[in-house]
Amino acid sequence: MSLRAGPKNLITDVAGLKVGNAADARLKSGTTVVLCETPAVASVQVLGGAPGTRETDLLEPHNSVEAVNAVVLSGGSAFGLDAASGVQAALRERGVGFEVRGLRVPIVPTAILFDLTNGGDKEWGLHPPYRELGYEAVQTAAGDFASGTAGAGVGALTFGLKGGLGSASAAMPDGTTVGALAAVNATGSVTVGKSRHFWAAPFEIGDEFGGLGYPSPLPADATDIRLKFRDHGANTTIAVIATDAVLTKAQAKRLAIAAHDGFARAIWPAHTPVDGDLVFALATGRSGVVPSPDAAIDLYAAAGATMARAIARGVFAATPAENDLLPVWSAR
Repeated sequence: MSLRAGPKNLITDVAGLKVGNAADARLKSGTTVVLCETPAVASVQVLGGAPGTRETDLLEPHNSVEAVNAVVLSGGSAFGLDAASGVQAALRERGVGFEVRGLRVPIVPTAILFDLTNGGDKEWGLHPPYRELGYEAVQTAAGDFASGTAGAGVGALTFGLKGGLGSASAAMPDGTTVGALAAVNATGSVTVGKSRHFWAAPFEIGDEFGGLGYPSPLPADATDIRLKFRDHGANTTIAVIATDAVLTKAQAKRLAIAAHDGFARAIWPAHTPVDGDLVFALATGRSGVVPSPDAAIDLYAAAGATMARAIARGVFAATPAENDLLPVWSAR
């Protein structure tokens, strides 16, 4: 199977999705929201040892609510979970949400990454600013959005490099689309040894993250374990994998599991005890296509490949800012 990128090479190539970012440069932190134009079937898979989440239990296939209105990726560690309240407020203004006895309750699962010690000013006073950032992110949601040092990726760091917000998409042979969005704040490295070559290189389409391929020969330090922090919970890559195929909640769970293969392909090491690595899965169903058993294998494979590309693209697109602790990839 040979994949090609969608028209935007963004998660918003998946019909029915918009993305909004909001950030505070002084804070060196921000929030990203994925809005579902109509409720999308959703699930989640957590494989990191230090996750921070809200409303993820309802995403398990055996629980009642099938679909969500939005998902949020945010900086701020546990403080960033407040971003969901701002998103809920914005959606409630629009009359969006799960109907319960005539009332609307927006369903907004959320995950956070740790960016509290990245050179930003975290003296925000009594209340952290993430509720307001969540509200603002909804107002900016569109088909096109910034990547790199944007939204939840503003304060992200990896081993030796600034992290960032990355996205990618792939057009499938059956007419469906897969898209990925990742806020890359991993404790591990996205590049091979001390080189500029991305671990995700085999999945690159064109030169979307530099076109360098793998170094040849592989450097002797390629598999050395190089970690940003060993502190518990001070890292995390959080992501969304989406498709416009028609999936059940259980199949969406499988999509989230498959997308974690992209973490393992793009970050070394991934899924550590000090990362909160998590993938939300969304299926909008807008294509009307129910994947055949054979097409489902392609779909899950593409989920991993597209996620790997999104992770590399997030680091590739990062830009320098005042008080940065680490350089950006383009300056390496």
